[in-house]
Amino acid sequence: MSRHYQHNPKMMSDIKLNFINESNDANNSSVVIFQKNVATDFDELAIAWKVIKNCGTGWHHEFTYPMTMFLSAADSWGNELVSPMVAQNGQLFHVTTDGSGSDLSYSGPSPSRKEVQMRNDLNQGSIDARIYKDGKLLALKTGVSPGQKAVFQFKPSIWIGVVSQIEEGQVMNSAILSDVNTEIGLLSVASADIVMTGGGTGPNATPFKFTLDNVQYV
Repeated sequence: MSRHYQHNPKMMSDIKLNFINESNDANNSSVVIFQKNVATDFDELAIAWKVIKNCGTGWHHEFTYPMTMFLSAADSWGNELVSPMVAQNGQLFHVTTDGSGSDLSYSGPSPSRKEVQMRNDLNQGSIDARIYKDGKLLALKTGVSPGQKAVFQFKPSIWIGVVSQIEEGQVMNSAILSDVNTEIGLLSVASADIVMTGGGTGPNATPFKFTLDNVQYV
């Protein structure tokens, strides 16, 4: 079943990004882009939001980083909301039970203006909270018990790195995350190129490097 998104007017413009491969990579590596949920006090596993594949040296790949987030919920019976809801920082949502089953709705202001929160107000059964951007899974909090909340907060930045054998929407383990150490700030950016350099084989090989170029600001 396809997922439907409730499109509300955007509060801020989306960011247009253009990945350019100027590296010496000879292994046709994949590039992963993701965000980290910084609302928790411990290192939380991240989701591969976007994976760029088969983009060879001298090629580029344009994509959009949307400012709009969508919130969805899944219950312990394997049911997920068909139409994720637009969610903004400073909002609290909750999952309750109505005559037809579980229901996700806006509950009021979040205790923090920087966070999106979802509370499990079911009498029984845990829930999973999911954040989507551009129709792709961005963040996930599993096993939220009744009376507990999932909390999401994202810095205005993305993480990017070279990976292998990872698909969009997959949870990345700590071994993969340890290899991705480039954070790119997007505050006030309207559009930019993300240029990948480095790579190669033999004694002249260097680490992959990602830099912003041709930046246009809001």
